[in-house]
Amino acid sequence: MKFCRSIFVLTLGLFLTFSLFAGGSSGPQVSGGKIAVTFAGTEGATAGQSRAMMEIADILNATGRFDVKVYVAGALPGDTDNLVTQARLGVNLVVPSDPGRLASQFNIPDLNILMAPYVLTDYKLLEKLPETALYKQWQSQLEAQGIVLVANMFNGFRSFYTTRQVSSVRDLSGLRIRGFGNNIGMALAKYLGFAQTTMNATDIYSGIQARALDGCEIQPSTADSYRLYEVTPYLALTRHYMLQSSFVCGKALLDSMPITDRELFLRTVNDVVIKYSGIIASEEQGIYDGFRARGMTVTDVNISEFEAAIAPLYTNNDLGLSPGLKDTLFRQLGL
Repeated sequence: MKFCRSIFVLTLGLFLTFSLFAGGSSGPQVSGGKIAVTFAGTEGATAGQSRAMMEIADILNATGRFDVKVYVAGALPGDTDNLVTQARLGVNLVVPSDPGRLASQFNIPDLNILMAPYVLTDYKLLEKLPETALYKQWQSQLEAQGIVLVANMFNGFRSFYTTRQVSSVRDLSGLRIRGFGNNIGMALAKYLGFAQTTMNATDIYSGIQARALDGCEIQPSTADSYRLYEVTPYLALTRHYMLQSSFVCGKALLDSMPITDRELFLRTVNDVVIKYSGIIASEEQGIYDGFRARGMTVTDVNISEFEAAIAPLYTNNDLGLSPGLKDTLFRQLGL
């Protein structure tokens, strides 16, 4: 039965991918003259990122000009990087990636600054970000490689959810933690002392159950949607990354839209992203309270200790950032 179910999932995934490629190869128009767009993410249906995509779809579909579908919780085959690659190759996909992933995937190291540990700590700065010269430069660098950075949404502060209590940096030593497999994730593991373990986000729950993982570092809305409180009794509030969902699509998709529809699409995505940045920020404390009510031990760690442990990352320039980049970004943000 398990084998048959696996074959079914694989077949469904291949069918969906084929369907998307077929749509992408002939442009965005489908029957009825509507523009076909698919949003595909890995977070659970109740996570803020997923809800934002669903609201975007509702607004665009209500115009009668778009046929937008939304797949969440990894329903489409492939990890985030793979889906972004499909978008770049012409599939009508919009994918929520993040600055760290994009920095690694498209060789733009300076993009890492947006999610580097303990650099940006106020989500409201993301509203100013698109107007900075640096952001526009990164958009141009991505567009030259066939990818459009449409919008950047706050998606929560990432912390450690573990099977044993973490109260200080030394408690992370040797733990098998699922985190980002990009340069930012590897640097975090290097300086905080845990073993970075690569695994699809949708497999975290089962990985902890099977004891292949001792925990993960993830944002609260996703931890809640994945029901991680059932398998990780401890949460250390390190808030080491300000996670951002970078919504990207292929340049070919936007270029093929009539200009009025393109403007509507871009405006809708950006308006909803701004709205949900605030929603996600306002919901975080309630999610933490819910974890406590379910029996989790939530620890307010000494953030200064974690910042000190991370400091060599910048001294050694593990992320390959341009000299003075942080000061330039802060100046352009008015800090």
